[in-house]
Amino acid sequence: MSVKVIIGAQWGDEGKGKLVDVLSENVDIVARYQGGANAGHTVYIDEKKYILHLIPGGILRENTTCIIGNGVVFDPIAFFEELDFLKDNSISTQGRLFISDRAHVIFPYHKLIDQLKEESLNKKKIGTTGRGIGPAYVDKFNRSGIRIIDLFDRGLLKEKIENNLEIINRDLKEIYKKSTVKSGEILKQINGYIEKLTPFVKNTSKYLYDSWKSGFSIILEGAQGCLLDVDFGSYPYVTSSNPTSGGAITGTGLPPQSLQDIIGVIKAYTTRVGGGAFPSEETGETGERLRKSGSEFGATTGRPRRCGWFDVVAAKHAVRLNGFTELALTKLDVLDEFEKIQVCTIYKLNGEVIDDFPASTKRLSSCNPVYKTIDAWQSPTDHCRKFEDLPDKARLYIEYLEDTIQVPIKYISVGADRRQIIFR
Repeated sequence: MSVKVIIGAQWGDEGKGKLVDVLSENVDIVARYQGGANAGHTVYIDEKKYILHLIPGGILRENTTCIIGNGVVFDPIAFFEELDFLKDNSISTQGRLFISDRAHVIFPYHKLIDQLKEESLNKKKIGTTGRGIGPAYVDKFNRSGIRIIDLFDRGLLKEKIENNLEIINRDLKEIYKKSTVKSGEILKQINGYIEKLTPFVKNTSKYLYDSWKSGFSIILEGAQGCLLDVDFGSYPYVTSSNPTSGGAITGTGLPPQSLQDIIGVIKAYTTRVGGGAFPSEETGETGERLRKSGSEFGATTGRPRRCGWFDVVAAKHAVRLNGFTELALTKLDVLDEFEKIQVCTIYKLNGEVIDDFPASTKRLSSCNPVYKTIDAWQSPTDHCRKFEDLPDKARLYIEYLEDTIQVPIKYISVGADRRQIIFR
């Protein structure tokens, strides 16, 4: 009765999509548990690039069933666009893709409010993707959200949309000085999707529980990373959900004791997108070199990622939050041509040693990294398929990170393709 959860251990973009794809080869079910179409999971198969935003990565394995869990905010437009993409690439989803009847729906007005609010922040932008994720979660916790199950009660759906638009239109008119949204237009658009959604809708919590009790193997797939967790991340520059292991439970309905392996995915260096503190960021030549070598551009937005060295303080914070049983280290090959590698071991603030991830955004922004310098290997690793094949100094770097973080590194990615991975 194996349930594994795969979690980003940094600020997202760690390579979770590839690991989900690799590990789902012989897995029965892959379930996404939070976030929305703001995620971008990229998988390379025989040099062909697949980018998924909402549908779990396991869909690329023909015998794997995929679930969009109750903790996800569901964008029907993005969903059907992805279905078309999969169909165009001869990937069948029939009978093996389901959406929770309890998942909340993203409407066009969520996207509009998201974009207008971000524009109004000027220099203090969060870095949202503008896809309506935050406003949809706001409605969810404000108890005015519309769930998948509500779509099939047309009277209730009309009432809920009209109630929501009373508030939204007031904000559009009075705050943003924009035209209001008509309920008829929203209803017309969503009516075009409701019948098409019917075959996909299921009580996925019961389905997952029954599958777990029956001995099926399950992977729970997170989006973003735990340093973007709305409770424990670099607030307010965070996502609107819980990418941490706790979110895997609430976002699927599985009980805590179902989790067997909690796998953290962590880059051999660090990146983040959008605003917010980033103590080990390199803004000069080194940062640009990491960005270029690692092709660090967002899969969802195309934005260049901010790049910097590995951060032990942030990594230990992630370990404590999630209870990782093992780690996957990705993009080791990006460091192949570097002469020296820096690792941020602690922060310093006004002479004070900081060895824990601060809750205060202001405090975190003021922290200065203290680095340990490590000799690099300066030879290619992309061809390596066994740990013993790696250059000596590459193995030493991995062992240093492993000893420092105190979690075993079981998987090492040395390239974009699904075959470029080392199992230890």
